[in-house]
Amino acid sequence: MIAGMEILSHSTHMTSLFHTYPYFHSPTKIAKSRPAFKASVLGNNEEVHVIRITPKTHNQQEISPIVESKRSLQVIWARVDSRKPSSELSLLEKIFKKINSYIIKFLDSPLHLSVDPSYTLSDNFAPVDELSPTKCEVIHGFIPPCLDGAYIRNGPNPQFISGGPHHYLDGDGMMHCIRISDGQPTFCSRYVKTNKYIFEHQARSNLVPNVIGGMESLAPFVARVALFLARVVSGDYDISKGFGVANTSLAFFGGNLYALCESDLPYAIKVEEDGDITTLGRHDFHGKLSMNMTAHPKTDPETKETFAFRYWATRPYLTYFRIDAYGNKQPEVPIFSMKHPSLTHDLAITQKYAVIFDIQLGADPMNLVRGRRLLSVDPKKVSRIGILQRYAKDESDMMWFEVPGLNIFHVVNAWDERDKDGQDVVVLVAPNMLSVEHFFDRMDLMRTSMEKVTINLGTGVVSRHTMATDYNLECPVINPAYIAKRNKYVYAAIFEKTPISSRMIRTIGVAKLDIFASEDNTDQHNKHTVASRIYGNDCFGGEPFFIARDSENPNSEEDDGYVVSYVHDENSGESRFLVMDARSPTLEVVAAVKLPRQVPYGLHGIFIKENDLINET
Repeated sequence: MIAGMEILSHSTHMTSLFHTYPYFHSPTKIAKSRPAFKASVLGNNEEVHVIRITPKTHNQQEISPIVESKRSLQVIWARVDSRKPSSELSLLEKIFKKINSYIIKFLDSPLHLSVDPSYTLSDNFAPVDELSPTKCEVIHGFIPPCLDGAYIRNGPNPQFISGGPHHYLDGDGMMHCIRISDGQPTFCSRYVKTNKYIFEHQARSNLVPNVIGGMESLAPFVARVALFLARVVSGDYDISKGFGVANTSLAFFGGNLYALCESDLPYAIKVEEDGDITTLGRHDFHGKLSMNMTAHPKTDPETKETFAFRYWATRPYLTYFRIDAYGNKQPEVPIFSMKHPSLTHDLAITQKYAVIFDIQLGADPMNLVRGRRLLSVDPKKVSRIGILQRYAKDESDMMWFEVPGLNIFHVVNAWDERDKDGQDVVVLVAPNMLSVEHFFDRMDLMRTSMEKVTINLGTGVVSRHTMATDYNLECPVINPAYIAKRNKYVYAAIFEKTPISSRMIRTIGVAKLDIFASEDNTDQHNKHTVASRIYGNDCFGGEPFFIARDSENPNSEEDDGYVVSYVHDENSGESRFLVMDARSPTLEVVAAVKLPRQVPYGLHGIFIKENDLINET
């Protein structure tokens, strides 16, 4: 059974209203932006639609003026208060509303570009409304039979936007799903119906404090938290049902599909036969999982066990656990040897070990007292890799290895080896975040290097090898059948070379890397890149995903399959679903599906085979 099951019905899709205005933004680093807009949400039964407003819409209460400056942005948000008229609000709600307006007016500092939603949520980062299952057209080639199933990608898509700071990653989770049956695709977009989403949908406003954007400074953050806690105490909000956004990734294990974000528990999701997506509810594994869970659990393809963790701002800063093949959570292992808070986003597993990262990014509550962000970088901290027996009952045998300057956010893979003396060796492959101090406010300055790290557990020696590639790569994926085993190929998103200041980085293509490329390769600058595809001028995609041609055949070659991604053309405004041949030196496009509307840039995705969709519990 799913804990706290809440199934929301859906209604007929409402058509978006589109209109383009020049929106101008100051090019200075700090820009004062008071509530110049708010996403208008029109409810129809249980379904919510975020729409763009045009001046011709006669039934809206207020339209914000256009602001003059130098930067032109395509998407304009009109400020419309779609909540109940003030005469219908309770006295307590009127007080809450007045306090919130005071916070915005008197406590908020000028908004940095990275948390100014009029800037960061423009163009194809702007949120869209939900879309009911809609048939799509295959405009190039044909979809291979092995893609029968569903590809789903998650990402932030705020239902409402407050007048204060809002980071891109604060948005409510929205799943964009293309379900394929006998080569015929159907596309659908649905919000993850989290506790936060349902509460704010009913209130017609953003009321839960933003986790990232809201932590810019102490006074407004404390004020917003106090106001939120007043809602909790008054019984207005049931915090026991969570406050996360489920906007980061998706995972399939124990016979269930989950939407994940590390600020909350998983939300169970169901893909319906017609391609629609239903949120079944927040899942606590029969009361055995509390607080939160990583957005990147790892499932062993052979044992079907899933390995995960949660991190927190107080000790124990990280807690490790596993979930068996049937979805039963096993006892937790608190990691008290992690001495400081770490924003550990991912982990790796081998056949013997779990690999845990203690990086320079952290979440220390004392930072707010010191006048710094809750989420920040500690430049004096030495990053470490922790190696724990994957079936450990406690951390007594855990080994830590210092790896200065290694900040891993997303993992490629890890596996076991032995040296010539029979000592255990763990090999890890992952992109290392360079200039990690820019992670929150200047993503455009982020650079990565793909590294292979070898850890000798007997001698304690750690060696590092940087793979030669001309590309700035992130969001790496592999053939899922090779998780925890030695693999050769990596598929990673290529970041744009000249990103826009303080915006999330867009991806211009996908690269295929050979981890074991010969050292005598004549192109020493790009020797590990064996295939790549650039999407085209002003075309941007996201994280790739590998789908095997025959996942049931143990003799299949590792790269025998396809790489898929959503790609958006910013000139035409059209989005497509691309299917690329993973073995082609140019990652040749074998199928392209025209999607019924634009798909905003997002985060992580997953492909679920048809048989798994049918048998989902």
